[in-house]
Amino acid sequence: MPPPKGHKELKDAEKELLKRWIAEGAEYQRHWAFVAPQRPLLPALRNKNWARNPIDHFVLARLEKEGLQPSPEADRYTLARRVAIDLTGLPPAPAMVDRFVADKSPGAYEKYVDQVLDLPAYGERWAQVWLDLARYADSNGYAEDQPRTIWKFRDWVIAAINANMSFDCFTLEQIAGDMLPGATPEQMLATAFHRNTLTNTEGGTDHEEFRNVAVVDRVNTTFQVWMGITMACAQCHSHKFDPITQEEYFQVFAIFNQSEDADKADNSPNLMYLSAEQAQTKAGLETELADLHKELIKIYPKIDEAQKKWEKEVPRDTLPAKIKGILAQASAKRKPQQKDELTTFFQGTLAEIKDLYPRLVKTKLALAQTQPIPTPIMRDLPDGKKRVTKLHIRGDWLNQGKEVRPGIPALFPPLPDGMPANRLALAQWLVDKRNPLTSRVTVNRAWEQIFGAGLVETPEDYGLRSTLPNHPELLDWLAVEFMSPSPTRDGGERKPWDVKRLLKLMVTSATYRQTSKVNPEMAERDPDNHLFARGPRFRSSAETIRDQALFVSGLLSTKMYGPSVRPPQPKFGLTAAFGSATDWTNSTGEDKYRRGLYTYWRRTTPYPSMVTFDAPTRTVCAVNRPRTNTPLQALVTLNDPVYVEAAQALARRMVKEGGPDDGEQSAFWVSRLFDEAPKRRGGAPAGRFISKRTPGFRRQAEGSSVPGHRTAWASPGRL
Repeated sequence: MPPPKGHKELKDAEKELLKRWIAEGAEYQRHWAFVAPQRPLLPALRNKNWARNPIDHFVLARLEKEGLQPSPEADRYTLARRVAIDLTGLPPAPAMVDRFVADKSPGAYEKYVDQVLDLPAYGERWAQVWLDLARYADSNGYAEDQPRTIWKFRDWVIAAINANMSFDCFTLEQIAGDMLPGATPEQMLATAFHRNTLTNTEGGTDHEEFRNVAVVDRVNTTFQVWMGITMACAQCHSHKFDPITQEEYFQVFAIFNQSEDADKADNSPNLMYLSAEQAQTKAGLETELADLHKELIKIYPKIDEAQKKWEKEVPRDTLPAKIKGILAQASAKRKPQQKDELTTFFQGTLAEIKDLYPRLVKTKLALAQTQPIPTPIMRDLPDGKKRVTKLHIRGDWLNQGKEVRPGIPALFPPLPDGMPANRLALAQWLVDKRNPLTSRVTVNRAWEQIFGAGLVETPEDYGLRSTLPNHPELLDWLAVEFMSPSPTRDGGERKPWDVKRLLKLMVTSATYRQTSKVNPEMAERDPDNHLFARGPRFRSSAETIRDQALFVSGLLSTKMYGPSVRPPQPKFGLTAAFGSATDWTNSTGEDKYRRGLYTYWRRTTPYPSMVTFDAPTRTVCAVNRPRTNTPLQALVTLNDPVYVEAAQALARRMVKEGGPDDGEQSAFWVSRLFDEAPKRRGGAPAGRFISKRTPGFRRQAEGSSVPGHRTAWASPGRL
């Protein structure tokens, strides 16, 4: 050791370490991430007054050990903005900030956090994180990259997060909602998580090949998202570092190998989904349309005969091209939609029903919008048609070895007793308290979103090649706390796996509330803020940067849910290989200004403005986004039509609403950007925040890459 053929030798220090280990009993310890977390005791502190919750005990104990002091608390305006950006992806409303700043009660900050968590924008902001993991996109991928209708899943994620669905239920429904007893349409819809795999619609491809590729992706994604394990490394051979064999990989593959989907162009099986509210609306419109039809028959009893006669006799050259094309087909060959379009057009020519006709058209249009939309879902093959899974030698689906049975790697606790080894058992296993990784991975992901970097800085890999946690005791305390119910003040009990409670715990800590200012000594000693001796400071996501621009300009639409929209993007005149043009027709009205979350996402040509700010293509699961700093990002904020329109709209608001002089208009500008509305009467002098590099302006801009230099709406910064 090492093997002679490797031509490597142990260093003397390494030899001495091995001798010492043997002399001390050669005790073997499993890798830290493969042992279930245990709740550690809170460390004792010298400065007991600083800590606000258990998080601070771990952070301050480390600082005291290092001989360091935490930073002062940030001012209330900064905290108000920081909390709103982190929890909703949008700046706070000025009135909301004013109430918080004026509230001097002891629980004012916690009350403000609760109000922010209750905003609908909360679900939209955190859905964005999950959609990266779910590799959500509005297209099938591969060369043709045809459109796919799966936005109902995106809406399900937003609604589930806003309803604070417990993370264990959130997991069960997405992995195996169709297998739950008495599964509801919503639970079946949730399984679209694993229908975000790619579908190859190119002619001449082997459907079985790409069905296997989809199953492989489901294995890799599941273990990346919930376990932080690089299972993909074991597809072609046993894992080079972690104790996972190729056979164990295909045991998990066998669990996912029973789904009905088979790389079909229609993405079947599909769920024709309508929510209870939508179904009620649809029923009401159908009744209304039936009543209108009765009125129509009273006014024009022989309208059907009149239409048949009109179809034969009407001069074709007077008709629109679309109607002319429908009439050119034999009546029996016309599709239902074509028949309805023809009838609607004919009725519009009748003077006898001119008062009734607009109501008919309006009701038909409303009814058309309530029709169920097919959404791809997971559904297993029936008994008798189950597939046999065999090991793929070197990962080649055509070169199959021995048969394998469903299971999970022996490295981890077994699947639940008394259950078949299927997706439901796997889902329950993922959120079992004996599972050493799910809770750690989930709290670390939340910590990364709130503090800019995870306690484990390799969120894609918790295996033997991972980095050690910066605060291992804090990570385990949070993991156990997340899985545990907690008492409420009124004697009740909060549910376990409560995501809102986890986030509130983080943002109400003294650690989070510190100013993000950094002195030269700390910049040198702890440049990446691993010790958390100052508040978080990092660039926002692509969507948040864009949404802030629209928000401060007053253009941002608050419309939620529905089909994806197409904001302005450059026209390239290109066509995808074997596919359609990459350009699109821009959305109009408020759809043009909706949050980035709702932007149509085509995998081969994703929205360029967001990709420039490091948004992923969503071809595969994206565990984290890089944060690059390139000249292209500045060019986007200068030239992208969205940012240009936002700047123009903000300027118009400054002139119209800001006041009679330049100073007050400038103060209004700052108040929109930072929600620190300076008082124009009896308060701070108007315009003081834009004087030459005043402390106030530096403080408000401290989150940008170059402190004090960039405006908030055009800047990657958050405070």
